[in-house]
Amino acid sequence: MYMFISPWLVGFLVFALYPILSSLYYSFTDYDIIHPPKFIGLANYTEMFHNELFWKSVTVTLRYTLVSVPIQLLLGLGFALLLHQTIPLRGFFRTAMYFPSMVSGVAMSLLWYWIFNPQIGLFNYMLSWFGIHGPSWLMNPDTALYALIIMSFWTAGSGMILFLAGLQGVPASLIEAANLDGAGRFRIFLNITLPMISPVLLFQLIMGLIDSFQVFTQAFVMTQGGPNYSTWFYVYNLYTSAFKEYRAGYSSALAWVLLIVVMIFTAIIMKLSNRYVHYEGGGRR
Repeated sequence: MYMFISPWLVGFLVFALYPILSSLYYSFTDYDIIHPPKFIGLANYTEMFHNELFWKSVTVTLRYTLVSVPIQLLLGLGFALLLHQTIPLRGFFRTAMYFPSMVSGVAMSLLWYWIFNPQIGLFNYMLSWFGIHGPSWLMNPDTALYALIIMSFWTAGSGMILFLAGLQGVPASLIEAANLDGAGRFRIFLNITLPMISPVLLFQLIMGLIDSFQVFTQAFVMTQGGPNYSTWFYVYNLYTSAFKEYRAGYSSALAWVLLIVVMIFTAIIMKLSNRYVHYEGGGRR
């Protein structure tokens, strides 16, 4: 048996477990990749919490998360409810909504970089139809982060697919019974549909939270963390420390703090979900 699992086991030990444990050790060292690591204890963590750019990256990432995640959930659910109905060309619209999620992050960033171009971009051109002079989206510290938030809505189709799967699992008998009792559409959605798809909503919330904490490609391709650090995301700060400043020890400490924060947020959401998430056949968990 061990012979058959040995390829996976070796791959896991070499390419997963060893790098993870190494990064934990490096987080307690002064390591520049070239010279041997020098143990310095908690100095990287102490420096981190006294570093202005660290707190700037935390603020930018939290602002992005608090705005983009809820709106993406609402958009995904809204599109799913719409495309769950019997409408003409339903299959086409489902495919069209999901297709942007298949585009690579770099290609999507380059496309949106053109869309937000203040002179020849599509976004400002459309605003001009209504007599609105669009801003210099990615060149203005006041709008750069919101431009990336708007860009994130383009992938709402991936959430829509999961919500559609959840909606198709809602028993038709419950909805028919509610209709016979005279319940309206809003009441059916609030008391039947939403509780039945709450596990999907929980999954989407956790995954959206984790993804928003790891935003990097957009900032790297489109803004380089600027202007004036307005898109200085946490992972971009980590990347800069590791591959531009060659501070592998400090960047490893950043990575472990991110892991701990994600675990804490996930644990809090899971704890709160015991009250609101319903599982078929098991009530709440």
